[in-house]
Amino acid sequence: MYENLGNFIDGKWSNNTKEKVEVFNPFNEEVIGSIPSSKEKELDEALRSAKSAMENWKKTSPWERSKIIKKTADLIRDRVDEIANVMTLETGKPLAESKGETMAAADQFEWFSEETKRIYGQLIESRTQDARLQVRYEPVGVVAAFSAWNFPALLPARKIAASIAAGCSVIIKPASETPGTCMEIVKACHDAGVNKGVVNFVTGKSGFISKYLIQSPIIKKVSLTGSVEVGREILKMAAEGIKKVSMELGGHAPVLVYDDTDVDYAATTCSNTKFRNCGQVCISPTRFYVQEKIYEDFCKKFVENTKKLKLGNGLDPDTNVGPLANKRGLDHIDKLVRDAENKGAEILLGGAPSKKFNKGYFYEPTVLKNVPHNADILKIEPFGPVAPIIKVTDESKLFEMANSTEFGLAGYVFTSSLKRAHIASESLEVGMVGVNDMLLAAAEIPFGGVKESGFGREGGSLGILDYLVPKYTKFKIY
Repeated sequence: MYENLGNFIDGKWSNNTKEKVEVFNPFNEEVIGSIPSSKEKELDEALRSAKSAMENWKKTSPWERSKIIKKTADLIRDRVDEIANVMTLETGKPLAESKGETMAAADQFEWFSEETKRIYGQLIESRTQDARLQVRYEPVGVVAAFSAWNFPALLPARKIAASIAAGCSVIIKPASETPGTCMEIVKACHDAGVNKGVVNFVTGKSGFISKYLIQSPIIKKVSLTGSVEVGREILKMAAEGIKKVSMELGGHAPVLVYDDTDVDYAATTCSNTKFRNCGQVCISPTRFYVQEKIYEDFCKKFVENTKKLKLGNGLDPDTNVGPLANKRGLDHIDKLVRDAENKGAEILLGGAPSKKFNKGYFYEPTVLKNVPHNADILKIEPFGPVAPIIKVTDESKLFEMANSTEFGLAGYVFTSSLKRAHIASESLEVGMVGVNDMLLAAAEIPFGGVKESGFGREGGSLGILDYLVPKYTKFKIY
């Protein structure tokens, strides 16, 4: 599957390394293909290429950069079926979700094609008549970008588009589980006319590659989407070289369901969103705090809607929920469910790996009721198809419970009260809040969190700032 691609360095594809890494289809556990396991030689080539290419790219007119980046968006849209098919094979997610993600990746390039023309500086009034003060923004330098496997088109697109819009060059390292999808995004960049060496792509062992790149003095900026644990290690390495860093890490999104809400709407919206991408979404709703008055009704309707979801092959158009991406994810989810059950939670639906399939990493969409506060699933990011529903008897404790983790990426509120909506959105310790809605991600919004969910923002008018540095100049008139 990857024979004609592989690493992409200095405008050329290569797949000639001796050591390879196998990629598996999570639906049937079959090998899709193998990718290069990059060593020092390939990484040095990528670093040299990125450094050299940036000298010309940063001098390229923003209007010219804009045209090329917009063409990249157009090519991605033209190739949506091809890219989505690769994504579903690598992740197992339903084909409709893969197509939606591909179009969202294209949106990132279109958005940043406009933002590159809107990098504004600043004039500052001088204390004296014989001086002029200005601030202009310049590209930070060569970027090392690391993306996760759960959104293998969108996550690289956010990093690549922002990097090249700012005038930087970038070395992108995708997750080893999903290299092909990122390859297609890189291919679109090349075919659109991005200068050779501006976008480089390497595959292989994440620990080795991240350490080697970040330790290089050529790298000036690090962008990561990944787990909190990986984020801590990346931060330590980046600190040694005083690198600029942005991170979108884990999440554990609380959902506050007030008793004045439309229960049907809330339960259906929560259920559909919870099991999107098999729950493997950083902003997935993961803890449902429901007021006592509507608790039973909410649980009932949540289960009814979840039962309608079909588990199966992502290539089947009738599939709503695909497999988990890997075996460790399957084991992780089952461990959390067993812990909750042992501590008193009631399993309303699912609660075990699916027996419908002989192979693949399938877990039944699971709904848990009366989940005790000491259950691990309320503290550890589940990243899977499990919905723990907690009864709230004391509204005054709601925010304490919602803010009880070290995560702070997203949170959700369902209420018909404008007062409750405002108070809740301001009280949740998160970077993003959805009120009566759970569709948060879009090219035009600043995506990111607080606390251990990371820092910096991707997308929106703020997204390009993480790839720029301000330079102040004082002009003396004599």
